[in-house]
This record gives sequence, C-alpha cells and structure tokens, in this order.
Amino acid sequence: MIKILLADNHPVTRKGLEVLFTATHDIEVIGSVGDGEAIIEFVKRNPVDIVLMETDLPKLNGLTVLRYFKKDFPNIKTLIFSAQPEEVYALNAIKAGASGYISKTENLITLSEAIYKVSDGGIYLSNDLTQQLAFGNRVSSNGKASFYKKLSTREAEVLKLLTIGKKNKEISKELDINEKTVSTYKARLMRKLKVTNLVDLVNQAKLAEEVL
Repeated sequence: MIKILLADNHPVTRKGLEVLFTATHDIEVIGSVGDGEAIIEFVKRNPVDIVLMETDLPKLNGLTVLRYFKKDFPNIKTLIFSAQPEEVYALNAIKAGASGYISKTENLITLSEAIYKVSDGGIYLSNDLTQQLAFGNRVSSNGKASFYKKLSTREAEVLKLLTIGKKNKEISKELDINEKTVSTYKARLMRKLKVTNLVDLVNQAKLAEEVL
C-alpha cells in the first residue's frame, strides 16, 4: 500500500483527491494539509511514502519543503501536482528533489500512473516535456521558458516569492538566508531579466508565465 500525504491550499482539491483515491486498492491517503509547515509537522509524526503537493503553499513554499526533505527525509518521495506551468517549474522542482511533476489538468488514471512510477523510484514528467528535453528542443518558441531553465533553484524560489508579494525580510526568513543574500539574488534576477526595478522584475516574471 502506497501511503500518500496530500498538500494543497485549496480544501476542495484535497477533498476531491481523497474521494477519488478511495476507488484505488493500493493507494491510501493518510493525511491532508494546507500549508508547507503542516507538511513537515505531519511527516515528523507519521510514516509517508509520497507527498502529493502543490508548489504554491502558504508559510513554506514547495521548493523549500523539497529542500527540507532532501536533507532530513530523503526516503520520502514528492510528486508535484500543480496548476503552475510545467515548462517553467518542473525542472527546478526536480533539481530541488521532487520525483515528478504533473499538471492538475490530468485525469486520475494519469495521476495514479505518476504515483506508481514515483513509488517505484522513477521520475515522472509529461511525455511532451520529456521528449522536448530528450531532443534538446526549446520548450517555448518565445524563449521565456528557456530563461526559467537557466535559473538556479534558489533564484527560482526567490523570484516566485517576489511575484506573490513577499518582502526581503519575509523571504530571508522562509528560505533561511540573510536579507543581504536576498538582495543579491534580486540583483541577479534583474540582470537576467534586463530590468532595473522590482516592479518591472515582477511584471516580467508574471508575463513569462502568462505567455507559456
């Protein structure tokens, strides 16, 4: 039996998945939480095989949770189940320690297949992205996704937190780095996106997501 922890900030999504998985005989939902800190508290107290989680979570974002698992719970596998564009976030999630990335637009059969593959030690990505990566193709004709692929995991984390309105102090606390380091990452991101202020940086980042 594969023991699953669901993590999503939308209660309806979590409840829907719980109901759907009652029809499977070898996947058991043993818990459901709504933020990143709750994930960590749950796995400290309960045996979990796979965490099925969104990347955008309150308190601690998905990439931060992945880094924590990589360090303290390496045996727990993580499958990102997200509405965010795979082309933008999947590779950074894998680099951070995720075992797979699946879109919320997929059906239960595909989701179950992803869970089985991750449980067996594999990496799950969509066929489309896997083929594009295998042949070295650009994921997006406008080059925006190529920009995201060039970001380090930490740069992607900082950029994501900036786009949802987090301040330097909040980012430093969530990522456990000092504020000066956050400022350094912001400066790097501005250079890479060729902007000179935070407003343009956030707008460019959001535009990059919207046009994918």
